[in-house]
Order: sequence, then C-alpha cells, then structure tokens
Amino acid sequence: MTGVDLIFKVAAIGILVAVLNQLLVRSGREDQAMLTTIAGLIVVLLMIIEQISYLFETIKTVFNL
Repeated sequence: MTGVDLIFKVAAIGILVAVLNQLLVRSGREDQAMLTTIAGLIVVLLMIIEQISYLFETIKTVFNL
C-alpha cells in the first residue's frame, strides 16, 4: 500500500465516521455515535500500526540489525 492510498483510506474512513456520527447524534443515539467514532479510530490505528511495523522492518533490514 502506498502512502497516497493510505491517506485516501484514512480520509474516507474519517468522512464516513463523521457522517454516521452526525446522523446518530441527530437521531438521539449519542451512545452509538460515540461507539462508531471509537470503532473508526481503532480501524485507522490498526492500519497505521501495520505501516509502522513495515517501517521498523525496513529500518532493521537497512542497518542489518
């Protein structure tokens, strides 16, 4: 996955979560809106953790660690 793909995926998830959050808040379901926001955050963090892991593997390979 390239950097641009990652940025677009994170942006798409952010937009989707924001829309869902607004819909749920306006319908009086604040608890579900909060859970949706937390779920979106966890998904994005998992995507970023995967890339950070790849970065560390690359650094270990470059420096022969």
